[in-house]
Amino acid sequence: MENLDFMHFAKKDIDSMNRVQRLNLINSITGIKPANLVGTKSKKGVSNLAIISSIVHLSSNPPLIGFIMRPSGEFRRDTFNNIMETGYFTVNHIKSDIVKRAHYTSAKFDKDISEFEACGLTEHYRDDFFAPFVKECSIKIGLKLREYVPISSSKTTLIVGELQQVLLPDEIIDEKGYLNLEDGKSMGISGLNSYYELIYKESFPYARVNELPKDWAAQ
Repeated sequence: MENLDFMHFAKKDIDSMNRVQRLNLINSITGIKPANLVGTKSKKGVSNLAIISSIVHLSSNPPLIGFIMRPSGEFRRDTFNNIMETGYFTVNHIKSDIVKRAHYTSAKFDKDISEFEACGLTEHYRDDFFAPFVKECSIKIGLKLREYVPISSSKTTLIVGELQQVLLPDEIIDEKGYLNLEDGKSMGISGLNSYYELIYKESFPYARVNELPKDWAAQ
């Protein structure tokens, strides 16, 4: 029997929504996404920060991380242009104590204005890596452009970077390489502008069929 307690949206209902309502719904239904600042710098030396919630692990060997770049169209995309020009970018976990400053990097600043300066954040450089890290962030990743993949159905682009550097506090990584993101104060995003703190709950061993619990109701 169909569960009548759930609100139901058919495709025709979603298509008939106004643009903002549809945008908010589709951006929220995938759940909590990682909250990151992508740092780049132009060849002219103007630094840039963009808040990105589509960072995804692609491969551990080689170590590849990707994110989705929205369509350029009529809007200037400094992050995309800088990566294409220089080949370097950083990914920086947004911490709970800078979330408001990080959010406002999404404002449409003029091309010669650095979001670092406008939003009270600090450029940090390490080992002559071209792109700036965010000093205020705990977990920082330096990447070199490996490839970019146009996605014709959405007119977006998958940017693929190969890991060059990782900067993080000693106390949030264990002997197996796992990170405690709660201790790192990393944030998550729902939709476009709702932020969530992360709370560690539990870790489980590698899943094997012969080790399944006998009674799920007792778990």
